Amino acid sequence: MNHLTGRAIFPSALIRRGAVYVVMLITAGALPGCDRTTTLAVDTLTSPAGAGSAEPHLDKTDAGHVVLSWLEPAGDSVALRYATLADTVWGPPRTVASGDNWFVNWADFPSVSPIDKTRWAAHWLAKRPGGTYAYDVAVALSDDAGSSWSAPIVPHTDGTPTEHGFVSLFPWDDDVGVLWLDGRQMTADHASGHGGEGGMTLRSARLGARGQISDARRVDDLVCDCCQTDVAIAGDGPVAVYRNRTPEEIRDIYLARTVDGHWQPGTPVADDGWEINGCPVNGPAVVAQDNDVAVAWFTAANDQPRVRAAFSDDGGATFAAAVDIDSERPTGRVDIEMLDKTTAVVSWIAGGTQGHDQIALRVIGRDGAMGPKRQVAPIATSRASGFPQMIRLGEELVFAWTDTTGETSQVRTATVSIQAIR
Repeated sequence: MNHLTGRAIFPSALIRRGAVYVVMLITAGALPGCDRTTTLAVDTLTSPAGAGSAEPHLDKTDAGHVVLSWLEPAGDSVALRYATLADTVWGPPRTVASGDNWFVNWADFPSVSPIDKTRWAAHWLAKRPGGTYAYDVAVALSDDAGSSWSAPIVPHTDGTPTEHGFVSLFPWDDDVGVLWLDGRQMTADHASGHGGEGGMTLRSARLGARGQISDARRVDDLVCDCCQTDVAIAGDGPVAVYRNRTPEEIRDIYLARTVDGHWQPGTPVADDGWEINGCPVNGPAVVAQDNDVAVAWFTAANDQPRVRAAFSDDGGATFAAAVDIDSERPTGRVDIEMLDKTTAVVSWIAGGTQGHDQIALRVIGRDGAMGPKRQVAPIATSRASGFPQMIRLGEELVFAWTDTTGETSQVRTATVSIQAIR
């Protein structure tokens, strides 16, 4: 079994409380209904990722070039690699770093993120002594657009043998912004897989040009244990989305804004009221054009799995009523891109049949109007399929996902014309 996708590595809270529920969501097929999926012309791109590759991530340079990163076996180690898309061809793969002590998790994928014209950042997770789930965030910086990389920097200084991950990297003024889930308030006993009373927090820091850490702070003092975070740059600065957690185990999607460079308390994007005693491993996605912000997410409140989206026209301070994108037993794992200030496109894993789901997309307007659900590619019903990625490149959408149908996994890529889905 591929060691990048075959491991069942989860924070202990999920093992203890939520695993059965998550498996139910992943394996459920589509229910009969009128929300039929239409066909879509998809142009396959030859992937730069090798055999055994997995965990893709997409980002974009200031010049508008798409950067694909992924994990790939490298002998007894694991390597973080990336390639840049030029026209319709991926450039040669480059290696950021490799290691034999990395924490590899199907849901907590690394990234390579262009910050400005020359400064890039990359991150991965590195194990530390103290327990099965004791690991740190490692960030490397490049000042020559990815040609060379610094030694890894750990943005958190707590030194506890606990979980740190689910990272978002983003430009923050002249610095690299880092947002992550931080388990320092969890006990060492929790990290070893034997429980614990502390809660997961959401924290951030800035990394300067020489890697100096500044402005380290707590953004939220209680969040869901292992859902992805995401950050977009709105008119007034970064906005972050994440799955919150209340003492009553309500785990809805929240957004935290920055005002004058400081995080404001997170507020709910929508009041779904999803009560679940465990992490669903299904984080939100956010995109922004100036003060127009759109968020997509998965919920199963009231035992009804849905993919939802909501718009804001004031930088995320308030949101219009959320709209259901898919309620036919979707798996979730969403992404979102703006088509214009009032229209977005959402991608997600939709329910399928015979052990296969589908990567689907749908156009959604601020007024709630929706286009048809369209299939991008089939995808296996398994954790190893990970989290498909979508990013806009001019008048096309670029997709990346992990194909697990062969003897080893393989990162696949494709494009879809935006004109075809409007």
